[in-house]
Amino acid sequence: MPTQATTYNSRVTDEALEKKFRDTFKSQGGAELIDDLYASGVIMPVVDFTAAAQGSELRSDLQTAWDFSTTETTLSNVSSFFTLTNTPGFYQVDLICTTNDAARAAVTTIAEVNIYDGTTVKRVWQWSTVGQAGTVPISLTEGKFIVFLRSGDSLQARAPAASETLNVWYRQIADVSGNLVNPLGFTSS
Repeated sequence: MPTQATTYNSRVTDEALEKKFRDTFKSQGGAELIDDLYASGVIMPVVDFTAAAQGSELRSDLQTAWDFSTTETTLSNVSSFFTLTNTPGFYQVDLICTTNDAARAAVTTIAEVNIYDGTTVKRVWQWSTVGQAGTVPISLTEGKFIVFLRSGDSLQARAPAASETLNVWYRQIADVSGNLVNPLGFTSS
């Protein structure tokens, strides 16, 4: 252990550093610094305890990856709403809806995904087909979105026509407080 610490000061005349100082501390009014900046010979370590610095935080595209906790539901000829989940939080939802127009009657069919709070339905996605039977053999649409469920809310879907198939994939990506839910099995190293 050293018995005597030696410190020194050296003058810093870096225009970029001075500009950064002026931009950061606006109370200087853009004026030049009264004195030059000085660097000290004393080393002061800075320890960053954030999740990003520790490597335990994933990039958002990796954090929302599909995994073995992903749930898939297929609906066809289901006229009443089917509850996908009612656990509060943020969910990534992806879906594909196919309709075989040649096999259906000339009626309007609606596949939809809703948030339901026990009283009110809030539609977040819908697919409608209108026209005469047999005009288009197969139509396909897809959607991808994120929903937030409060306590008491549920995510529901339906596909009322027998000629319609709605495939829905969903995974919780954050809890109701916004704490991220990492993919199942992920551990930071």
